[in-house]
Amino acid sequence: MQHSPSIGAAVARAAAHAEAFGPEAGLTELNALAPEDIETYQPYWAARAHFLALAGEREAAQVGFARAIGLTQDPAVRAYLTEQSGAL
Repeated sequence: MQHSPSIGAAVARAAAHAEAFGPEAGLTELNALAPEDIETYQPYWAARAHFLALAGEREAAQVGFARAIGLTQDPAVRAYLTEQSGAL
């Protein structure tokens, strides 16, 4: 983040925090991001949905997956996210 601050780096940092300290830590990192930066950033929504699912927040995770699915152009990513959402 110090060398190349970007929304991608911030989401990756949140993923690392979630892996190391649990999904709530990842969500805390994601919640600190500016709304205008994440509005249409698909990896944010996919990560958020994943962390919410891990935290047991099924309904909120479904919303996140739906948003991520709607933002992706890649059929393989869409299929993966749809599968993850359906597994909830």
